[in-house]
Amino acid sequence: MPNRSTDALFQLVKSLEKSEKRNFKLFVKRNSSNDSLKTIQLFDALDKMSDYDEPQLLKKNKSITKAQLSNIKAALYKQILSSLRIIKDENNIDIQLHELMDHARILFNKGLYLQSLKVLKHLKDLAKQHNQITYLEQVLFFEKKIETLYITRSMRNRADQLSQESDEVTEAIVLVNRLSNLALQLYSWYIQHGHARNEQDFRSIQLFFQTHLPANASTANGFYEKLYLYQSYCWYAFIRLDFLQYYRYCQKWVDLFEKYPDMIVFETANYIKAMHNLMGAHFDLLNHEKLAETIKGFEQFARGKLVAQNDNNRILSYQYLYTARINLYFLQGTFEKGLKMVPHLEEMLKEYGIYLDLHRVLVFYYKIACLYFGSGDNERAIDYLNRIINQKADLREDLQCYARLLHLIAHYELGNFDLLEYLIKSVYRYMAKMQNLSKVEEEMFAFLRRSFRVGAHALKPEFQKLLGKLKKYEGNPLETRAFAYLDVISWLESKIHNVNVQDVIREKYKTKRKP
Repeated sequence: MPNRSTDALFQLVKSLEKSEKRNFKLFVKRNSSNDSLKTIQLFDALDKMSDYDEPQLLKKNKSITKAQLSNIKAALYKQILSSLRIIKDENNIDIQLHELMDHARILFNKGLYLQSLKVLKHLKDLAKQHNQITYLEQVLFFEKKIETLYITRSMRNRADQLSQESDEVTEAIVLVNRLSNLALQLYSWYIQHGHARNEQDFRSIQLFFQTHLPANASTANGFYEKLYLYQSYCWYAFIRLDFLQYYRYCQKWVDLFEKYPDMIVFETANYIKAMHNLMGAHFDLLNHEKLAETIKGFEQFARGKLVAQNDNNRILSYQYLYTARINLYFLQGTFEKGLKMVPHLEEMLKEYGIYLDLHRVLVFYYKIACLYFGSGDNERAIDYLNRIINQKADLREDLQCYARLLHLIAHYELGNFDLLEYLIKSVYRYMAKMQNLSKVEEEMFAFLRRSFRVGAHALKPEFQKLLGKLKKYEGNPLETRAFAYLDVISWLESKIHNVNVQDVIREKYKTKRKP
């Protein structure tokens, strides 16, 4: 498991680049005081540490007492943020708009009302240009304040114009707020539960979506209204395993940025997320050609300045590119080729561990386990599955369930029959408790129980019988979830033909590519 130190100051220091560290030292010297000496000392000590260890920190820095540490840490944290604030980021529209608002307030406090209004007009034009409606609301509020307190005679019909603009902005903000709430709640449902498990989940998520989708959502016109509308439909379709609709709205999400290319600069993380979901949609639809094409385009984008010069964008891109490449190896049946990425992926998880959310780490562990399982290395697959099973976090119940099921099958492959009876009961109870048992899984558990009493010579007909039963469930919306997490069909075919899972998938891939 990667280092997940929760000390905020340590994380901030470790996130700094060389130029930012140098800027911090210059900032402190310009604003030096006696207290600054200890903050610099603490900064240097944290910078040298690989993991945060408070007792060791105090032991090596005798001039800092335990009683002082909390206050010095707070002062250092504030100093670092202040030093970063003065490094102007031309691509950060929020910082630019904040700066203009600060200037407008300074001019207002000086009694220079017309100059303040002039700055606010510039701010308003910039906010409109970049679809920043929350800033428009602040500007309009400030403009109305100036007009009601002072007679500026800035223009005729000023009251009517400001009132109309305020109504329009308020209406847009209300719609954005409702749509962003819907998108967030749907995504939260997925993070906790995964895909819909049964008919009850399908009905409840449909009712929730229909109830919370604003009646005027179809009139969404601005960038952010459409962004959150498309996100809402994406998560709704993904939860319901409607991969075709999921693809359509992922494409709309990406196309929105093509329509507003300037927003790629100011909403880079959202664009990266859109590309990640589009690549995921191609994978879910088994469209290997489109997936390979989209990966190639995203790799080119990831080499640009927007990603290379921003820590957050770079880390997100690394995660999503690794995920997409592994998915392509799955589709092509080149699992052993995918395994060559594992050392690099482990290095990335270690280097950026403090920045990665646990959900993403668990997904990587599951995908790596599938690579090992598909290539026939069941012991290594079990190692990675144990990392998921031993994690006590309350998220992705579906991933926890399928990790246990794959863990059970891997032990079956290894012939660990002394463990299997216990594991079958344990995994069955767990999945039943999580309301995660589909007809596909019920059939698999029944087969595994029977296989104890069947001789090796009779197993092949049993595999064929199970394969015939499970094929009947392909295309059933309520059973799609089981096939999406575990390619049990390919596993059964591999047992029947006595080859690895990757060999079965690779043959399907080659057959599909033939004209």
